[in-house]
Amino acid sequence: MREIRACLNKLGLIMKKMKIRTWIKKTKAGRFFWRVFIGIVGGTVTVLGAIALVGPGPGILVVIAGLGILATEFAWASRVMVHTRSYAQKAAEKVGIPKWVQFALIAVAAVLSIALILYLYSTGKI
Repeated sequence: MREIRACLNKLGLIMKKMKIRTWIKKTKAGRFFWRVFIGIVGGTVTVLGAIALVGPGPGILVVIAGLGILATEFAWASRVMVHTRSYAQKAAEKVGIPKWVQFALIAVAAVLSIALILYLYSTGKI
């Protein structure tokens, strides 16, 4: 038991010194895997945001989040994210909603989403 604990402690020290991203990207295959993984995750979030643009939900925020994930590995996504963010700001200014109201709506939507997820989880529906 002591040996296992010592190995886990040693592994924990190693992982604290080296972040998981750095560890994966040490080899050429790891760098490729990481880019594919980020592409899949970021692409999925971006597509879900695009769907939320026409459906109910905070679509533009989800699109920007997906582009932010993609921008960690792809330069083109960073440029698109800046353009999308400026487009969203212009649209918000055109509507005339004060900044504090925008933040309040986002905060309320986040709290309601978390409450709904916790409720569904506690009732066993998810």
